[in-house]
Amino acid sequence: MRFTLRQLEVFVAIARGENVSRAAESLSLSQSATSAALAELENQFDRPLFDRVGKRLRLNEHGRLLLPKTVELLDRALELEGLLQADDTPGSLKVGATLTIGNYLAPLIASDYLQRHPSGQVSLSVHNTATIVARVSRYEIDLGLIEGRTDEPDVEVEPWVRDELVPFCAPSHPLAGRKELRVEELMEEWWILREHGSGTRETLEGALRHHGGLRVRLELEHTEAIKRAVENGLGIGCISRLALRDAFRRGSLVPLETPGLDLSRRFQFVWHRGKYHTAAMRAFLAACRRMTEGAGNSHEIPLPPVK
Repeated sequence: MRFTLRQLEVFVAIARGENVSRAAESLSLSQSATSAALAELENQFDRPLFDRVGKRLRLNEHGRLLLPKTVELLDRALELEGLLQADDTPGSLKVGATLTIGNYLAPLIASDYLQRHPSGQVSLSVHNTATIVARVSRYEIDLGLIEGRTDEPDVEVEPWVRDELVPFCAPSHPLAGRKELRVEELMEEWWILREHGSGTRETLEGALRHHGGLRVRLELEHTEAIKRAVENGLGIGCISRLALRDAFRRGSLVPLETPGLDLSRRFQFVWHRGKYHTAAMRAFLAACRRMTEGAGNSHEIPLPPVK
């Protein structure tokens, strides 16, 4: 063959970072060695793979066609290396999760995975849905666990477990203690919400799209920060019932049950359509499904209580 696996590793690293120096750092190579590997690959086939825009290298049409096959080849090469070494342990895995999943489910799933595969490695990053999907589409992570929708054409989506958002308030709030509320009553309140790009914000705004705009007092990127702000009387919030069940049990927050508001959704798995499912990916997905087996809804998953 006229190319080496190292040249392909360099190509993928530059495609992800759009920069030679970042690729060199990720591969523990010198910048000159990284540039030389890419130049050799392009010159051998007389085919440039990037458009040069200042210091940035952006994939051209040839590069975009090559990237999925290259990532798959490198994944298979790592599995082959494990077989040659008589090591059937799943290799390293990069997982991205949105906040509710990342805070309440993913650490326990990773724990199950690593107990079954002690030599495995998991890198877990937590961001909103838009960021996770973007990183999956750029091959920066192997697997995404998301709460929102995506129409990204390069990303494949598989439904996981049902989830339900619920509006909530502090026990001292005037609406607390009501058995049922009308949607119109919620629209009159000040809201503490997740930022745009989050699956939670998208689900809430979709459910309220025919009821006018929300009165947003504060936007926060973290679920726990929203809970603290609502506890302190700054307004009402709306997040996953999974994230609220311990607060509801303690009585530090109370639900605002609104039958006229459909806030159901699904947690979902996402991966790049061209992504080869390595043994590590298959094992981690199996751990995810074990965690939610028998649960009709996310808040029914048996989890240790938070004190």
